[in-house]
Amino acid sequence: MSARPRIGGSGRQRTLVAGAITILVAMPFIWMVSLAVKPKTEVFGYPPRLLPAQPTLDNFSYVWNSTNIPVAMTNSLIVAALTVAGNCVAATAAGYALARIDFRGSRLLFTAVLGSAMVPAVVQLIPLFLIVKGFPLAGGNDLFGQGGSGLLDSYAGLVLPMLVQPLNIYLARQYFLDMSPELADAGRLDGAGELRIFWQIYLPLARPIVATIAILSFTGAWEDFLWPLVAVSSPQMQTLPLALSSFAGSGVIQYGPLMAGTIIAIVPVIVIFIVGQRHFVQGLGSGGVKG
Repeated sequence: MSARPRIGGSGRQRTLVAGAITILVAMPFIWMVSLAVKPKTEVFGYPPRLLPAQPTLDNFSYVWNSTNIPVAMTNSLIVAALTVAGNCVAATAAGYALARIDFRGSRLLFTAVLGSAMVPAVVQLIPLFLIVKGFPLAGGNDLFGQGGSGLLDSYAGLVLPMLVQPLNIYLARQYFLDMSPELADAGRLDGAGELRIFWQIYLPLARPIVATIAILSFTGAWEDFLWPLVAVSSPQMQTLPLALSSFAGSGVIQYGPLMAGTIIAIVPVIVIFIVGQRHFVQGLGSGGVKG
C-alpha cells in the first residue's frame, strides 16, 4: 500500500512565499507610515531606520492645522459623493435599458458606449475643458457660452465629466443581462411599467453591482488629479490630490507632512473598500440571479 505524499512542506513553502510577497507589497505603505511619524531630524537620518526613535504626530497636526488639506478634503468628499450618486443612478439605469429593453439602435448605442470607454482621458481633456468653459448661462456666460468662465472652478465643473462613466454602464449591463428575464415578465403581468420593474424588482437584487459602481466611482473621483488641475484655479476649490502636490511645489519636498497628508487621503478609500468589499467581489465575480 503506497504512502500518501506529504504536503506539509509544500504548504509551508507556499505560506512563506505568500508572506514574503505580502511584506514586499506592504513595504511602501509601512515606510510611508514610518516617515509620517518621524520628526524632521530623523527623515534623512543615516543609517535609515524603519522605526523612529522619537515618534511624533506633529506632521499630522501641521497638515491639518496649517495647510489647505481640510478644505481640499471637504471638496474631494463633495465631488466624490456627487460622482457616486450620479453613477449609481444613471449608470445602472442605462445598463438596465441596454440589457433589458429592446429598442431601436440599442446595439449601436452600446457600441458607442464601449468606444467612448476606450478613449484615453488625456485625449478628452481639451474638449471637456471647452465644454465646461462654454457652458451656457453659467459663470458669467451668455446663452451662447461666451463672456465668462462657465463651470470652471466649481463643483459642477469638477463633477460633470465624471457623472456617468462608460465602464460603469458596461458593468451594469452585463450584470442585468445575467439576471432572470422572468422577473420582468412577472412584473408586466402585474401591470408594472419598465421604470417600476427596474426600481422595485431588478435594482434591489443588483446591490452587488451598485456597490461595485459606487466603489469604482468614489476611488476614481477621489484620486483624480489631471482634471482638477485643469478645471480649478482657486485654493478654495482644490481637491485633495492638488493640495498634496503643493508639498512638492516649492522645490523642497516636506516628506513628513506629505506622508501624513497621504495617509489622511487614503483612509476614506480603505474604509469604503472594507465596507463594500463583499458586494464588490460579488459584483465583479457573480452573474446575478439566473433563471
